[in-house]
Amino acid sequence: MAQENVSKIGVVTATIIGMNAMIGAGIFTAPAAIGSFVGPAGIIAYVFVIIAVWFIAQSLARVASRFPQEGSFYTYAKQWGGHAIGCIAGYSYLIGLLIAMGLLAQIAGSFLHHPFFPNTSSSTLGLIALFSLVVLNMFGVVLSELGQQILIVTTTFPLLATTIMCFTKANLNNLIPFAPYGFRNVMQATKIVIFGFFGFECASSLFSIVKDPQRNVPRALTYSIGIVGGIYLLFVGSIILSTPLALFTDPRVALPAVLQSIFPTNPWMLTIIHISMLSAVLGTIHSMIWSSSALMVSLLKQANGIKLNQRAAVLIVGFCIFLSFIFFKNIDLFFSMTAIFIITAYVLSMFTLFTIKEERSGVNGLITVGGMLTAGVIFYFAFEGLVQQLV
Repeated sequence: MAQENVSKIGVVTATIIGMNAMIGAGIFTAPAAIGSFVGPAGIIAYVFVIIAVWFIAQSLARVASRFPQEGSFYTYAKQWGGHAIGCIAGYSYLIGLLIAMGLLAQIAGSFLHHPFFPNTSSSTLGLIALFSLVVLNMFGVVLSELGQQILIVTTTFPLLATTIMCFTKANLNNLIPFAPYGFRNVMQATKIVIFGFFGFECASSLFSIVKDPQRNVPRALTYSIGIVGGIYLLFVGSIILSTPLALFTDPRVALPAVLQSIFPTNPWMLTIIHISMLSAVLGTIHSMIWSSSALMVSLLKQANGIKLNQRAAVLIVGFCIFLSFIFFKNIDLFFSMTAIFIITAYVLSMFTLFTIKEERSGVNGLITVGGMLTAGVIFYFAFEGLVQQLV
C-alpha cells in the first residue's frame, strides 16, 4: 500500500493540474466581448460563472469517482440513458471543443495580423497557423512536459502583467454607466465568460492518481477554481477600470490593440505581452488538437466500436476546426454554440447522480441541483443567443 501511494499526487499538485486545465487562451477574447456587450457589469457574470463552475465541477467529480472507466461523458451519461444518450453527451463535448478551436484559430490570425503581418489578412494567417499546427500533430510533434510548463507561463504572464499595468490606470469613472445594456445582457454574457473556464472538467477525473481522492479531489477543485476565478476577476476588473467603454466598440478587437490605446508610451512591454498572448493561443490550439484527436479515438472505440489511429483522428479534427473557422464568422455564434454543446455534455452527465439514491440527499444532492440549475441558466442564454443570430 505504501508503494502504491508513492506514485500518487497530493492536493497541491492536483490543484496545479486543475489550474493548467482551466487557464487557456479563451480568457483573452473575453474583455472586448464583455465590454462591447455588457459593460462594467460583466464582472457580475464572472462571479455567477465561478459559482456555477464550482457546482458543476464538484458534481462531475462525484460521477467520475463512481465511473472511472474510459469514455468520460459517454460513460457517465450512458449509466442512466443508455448508448444513445451516452453518444449525445460524448459527441456534444467533442463538437463543442472543435467549435471553440475555430474561434481560437481566428484569434491567432488576428494576433499575427497586427503587428507582425499587416499586409496579410487575419483569415489567411489563421488558416496558415491552423494548417501548420495540424501538420505538427500529424507527425507526432506534441508539447513535452517542458513545453506544457512554458505554455502555462506564457498564458499567466500576460494575465498578471496586464492586470498590474491596468490597475495603474484605474479610474472609477470607467464604471459609469455600470450596466448600460441592461441586466439581461449580464446573464447572456455567461456563455462568453464560461469559455475561459472550459477544461475544469478534466481535473474532475483525477481520482485514480490522487491520494485520499474522496477528500482531496473536491478540495483541489475548490482551490483551482477559486485561484483561477480570482485571477480572471482581477484581470477583467483591471481592464474595465482602466478602459473607457468607448474603446470596446467591436467584440473582435484584439486586446493588445486596446492596451496600445491605454499605454501608448510602453510599446516594448505591449510587444512582450502580445507575443506571450500569441504563444498562449498557438500553444492551446496545438495541445487541444492532440487531446481532441485522442478523445475522438477513445469515443469512437467506446461508443461505436470503431478503431481509428491517432494520425487519422488529427486530420479529421483539423478538418472540423477548418469548417468551424470558415462557417462561423460571428463571435457571439462561437460562444453560443460552444456553450450549448459542452453544457449539454455536463448536464447529461450530472443527471446520473439523480439515479443514485445516496447521491440525491444531503449536501451532495444540493450541490448537484445547484450545478444543474446554473448550467441550465447558461444553456438558456446561450440558446437564446443562438436563436437571435439565426433569426
